[in-house]
Amino acid sequence: MAKDSIAVVGAGMVGRGWAISFARAGYAVRLFDAKPSALDVALAEIGAMVADLHAHDLLNKQDPSDVMARIHATPDLARALDGVTHVQECTPEQVEAKREVFAELDALAGDGVVLASSSSAILPSRFTEGLPGRHRCLVAHPINPPYLVPAVEIVPAAWTSAEAVARTSALLRDCGQSPIVMKKEAEGFVMNCLQGALLNEAFRLVAEGYASADDVDTGVRDGLGLRWSFMGPFETIDLNAPGGIRDYVARYGPAYERIAEDQHPVPWRGTLVDDLENDRAAVLPRDQLAERQRWRDRKLMALTAHKRAEGAA
Repeated sequence: MAKDSIAVVGAGMVGRGWAISFARAGYAVRLFDAKPSALDVALAEIGAMVADLHAHDLLNKQDPSDVMARIHATPDLARALDGVTHVQECTPEQVEAKREVFAELDALAGDGVVLASSSSAILPSRFTEGLPGRHRCLVAHPINPPYLVPAVEIVPAAWTSAEAVARTSALLRDCGQSPIVMKKEAEGFVMNCLQGALLNEAFRLVAEGYASADDVDTGVRDGLGLRWSFMGPFETIDLNAPGGIRDYVARYGPAYERIAEDQHPVPWRGTLVDDLENDRAAVLPRDQLAERQRWRDRKLMALTAHKRAEGAA
């Protein structure tokens, strides 16, 4: 039996990623963008990525042509929304723009259709408050690209219904994603709060002369990141003391309290950014960024394939 239809509104990088995730899971995808040229580019990019996923055995044993056949591009929003059960909005990260888009989505989408935003930083309450159907609106923020990184943050506004949250969580699990269901909205959601804390310390350690950018990257890449690729921070410390998490807190809590006294944010601007850019350019010339991004995605594919084979994904 064919699965439901899903509309993806916006054919940029995030929209293309969602289209692949939904289509791979068997859903019919209506990919909308007001610019026909953007749709042509999107379909070409999606086709190339689907081929790469197939080469790494990450299409769930499907042929690339079958996955691509589920994705239908259209510059007509009403047609894209006709008969769908879920809408995934992927438009630019601007509050006013999202207010306009969600007002249109709420007016056009059928009753009961969940309206989810891919916003990475804008609270859902800021662009859904005045909508008649605000109870069906939420944020479902992917960690890009969603077809390789399964975590997705589900962020409800105060008025989002429990049903909308539950339905979105069930859909994402069916697509092989790993939902993070927040109990209430918070600036930065979960991922950016965690990433921001690490980045603030990374910037500080470099700015105050404790370590180079390359050494900080080494510490995460060849140290912390190895464990974090298959378990989170609480499980990490639970396994790092003989008696578990309480034992870890008793042993190392005072040390972390002392460390916290020295921790503080530094401005991400001026000569610090100049120095970091120069450090990174010495390692990776700026005209090679796109090539390195493709390298990153291939590494993620290999890691995902390995985790699946080991039963860890």
